[in-house]
Amino acid sequence: MRGVRSLPPAASGPAWRAMMAAVSRARRIGPGRGARRLATRSTILTLGAGSMAGCAPGAPGAPLGAPAISLFGAYFPAWLLCAFIGVIGAVLVRVVFIRVGLDDMFPVRLPVYVAVAVIIGLLVSFFGFGR
Repeated sequence: MRGVRSLPPAASGPAWRAMMAAVSRARRIGPGRGARRLATRSTILTLGAGSMAGCAPGAPGAPLGAPAISLFGAYFPAWLLCAFIGVIGAVLVRVVFIRVGLDDMFPVRLPVYVAVAVIIGLLVSFFGFGR
């Protein structure tokens, strides 16, 4: 076979072969559709890897993991507590709306109270954990 080289042991997997096939296909096709598709894929992979680099715990300026709360000897994520507080807050807001008479004015109640729960949960997260 013309142009076939032996690959190093680490570069002989199926992902490596697929990548090399795509590169050679793009070279054969030239600056057409295949080359653009390869460039688009590599751009997406590069942007994805770059955006995820900030999520690494050792990244400069990045927090060391998600906030956790120790309850009963186990660590629970802080968003779980914020969601629970949001749901309880939405129930209390509903009780207040029923007593005031605003609950009957909502044509669709579920989205209103879900939004109230999300807003309360986000406010607790922001003011409680600074995120």
